[in-house]
Amino acid sequence: MKTIAIALAFSVALVFGVSAQNATPRMPDGKPDLSGLWGGAAGERGGRNFDETGTISSATASRRCGPGQRKCDAHTNQSYDQEFVREDTYYGEVRFSGRWDANRPIYKPEFWDRIQELDKNTNTEDPILKCQPQGITREGPPTKIVQTAKEIIFFYGGDYFRIIPIDGRAHDPIRSKDITFWGEGIGKWDGETLVIDSVGFNDLTWLARGGYLHSDNLHVIERFRRDGNVLNYDVTVEDPDVLLQPWTPAPWKLQLNTNPKAYLPEGEPCHDYDTENIVGKIHH
Repeated sequence: MKTIAIALAFSVALVFGVSAQNATPRMPDGKPDLSGLWGGAAGERGGRNFDETGTISSATASRRCGPGQRKCDAHTNQSYDQEFVREDTYYGEVRFSGRWDANRPIYKPEFWDRIQELDKNTNTEDPILKCQPQGITREGPPTKIVQTAKEIIFFYGGDYFRIIPIDGRAHDPIRSKDITFWGEGIGKWDGETLVIDSVGFNDLTWLARGGYLHSDNLHVIERFRRDGNVLNYDVTVEDPDVLLQPWTPAPWKLQLNTNPKAYLPEGEPCHDYDTENIVGKIHH
């Protein structure tokens, strides 16, 4: 009996130990603490990994070079082509190239011609070729989060960051009418989920690559929920000027980087590509 009791006690201690290890850390006010360096994929969609020193690395291998393309692991004016307009010849079979993700924004009919024009000319039109942020939906979730009782700070790598109040305030009547890349965000807690509501955007970014434009009437709602060492992130965009209905991209599940050496490396200098002197339109 003594042996059985010891075994049961050990099992209970082990279960509680694992539970404590996987428990969601909390702030002094009891709210979940979202702080940390988030990267490795924990589900269907992740997109960032970390090396043994904690440095962020891409989860995607370098893509195949197009004819005459010298560098395949950076954005160039020889663009990705997963969009609407091209036919591929693949082992003798002709097929239309489609999107990696069939979940796409649904636009009012009068905007589709413009979107396909942007898509066809991503070599010159894609905002990623300019020195500017990609915008909330295209950039995805932040890489590093620092949380305090009254505000939360998102770092995206390089020089991009957002400082968002989470003290229950409303949108500022002046700032919410500004037109900026990241908009004016305010946060509030809905149970265990932090909801970030952002307005006041410019119209210079795309919702996703492929010409998915938006207006300056964009409204973005982000949701963050931490379950142990997993961060769940999803976002919904509303833009009644151009969209027929709200659009929700595929959600993210990100794994906490527990490496004590982990850090957010300095971003590379901005590359402003000379789109006026393109000699070809290589899509691949």
